[in-house]
Amino acid sequence: MVKDCIDYAKRCQACQFHANLIHQPLEPLHPTIASWPFDAWGLDVVGPMTKSSGGHLYILATTDYFSKWAEAVPLKEVKKENVADFIRTNIIYRYGVPSLLKKVVAKSKRDWHERIGEALWAYRTTVRTPTQSTPYALVYGVEAVLPLEQQIPSLRIAIQEGLTEEENAHLRLEELEALDEKRLEAQQRLECYQARLSKAFNKKVRPRSFQVGDLVLAVRRPIITTHRMEK
Repeated sequence: MVKDCIDYAKRCQACQFHANLIHQPLEPLHPTIASWPFDAWGLDVVGPMTKSSGGHLYILATTDYFSKWAEAVPLKEVKKENVADFIRTNIIYRYGVPSLLKKVVAKSKRDWHERIGEALWAYRTTVRTPTQSTPYALVYGVEAVLPLEQQIPSLRIAIQEGLTEEENAHLRLEELEALDEKRLEAQQRLECYQARLSKAFNKKVRPRSFQVGDLVLAVRRPIITTHRMEK
């Protein structure tokens, strides 16, 4: 009887028109896994935003999938030339040619074009949940020296100031030698984190398949103009 009711509801035209849209995912989650820093980047244009005092309307932001290192620039207009120049200058020339580019999102405020550097600094020096490390440490092999550590010297600053030039060079060499191991540990944490996300996401998946000739109800929404790049 339950099956008959379900079958009847599926064929009810009024139900098809007025029922809530199905928001359950169709496919399992396919997380992007980067095996090493700067191998895969996420890229997105954010905006249009409130015009800044410098006339900027957009933020072009990118994030390295592995280290979570971020780069961003303000833009007055979005053109393919601007995006290509950003990728060339801020990614390829600095970190090499990535094997993958995808979209990632960011936010900001009225004077954001002047504060992007501050936001990037805070992001790069904050521990990211997937890797349990800061992007700065995974890129350079050592934690960044914070301004507060110069005003109120921390233990590591006090130790480094007492080192000779030779001892300081030896310490830096040890940090760089340990960087590969640190990155491997971060990769393992990242894979575990993505596995947990996939497991939670896939519980909500409701597979739906269609064949040629099947009748479907298509929802047609008005076209909304957004910040698409010019062709």
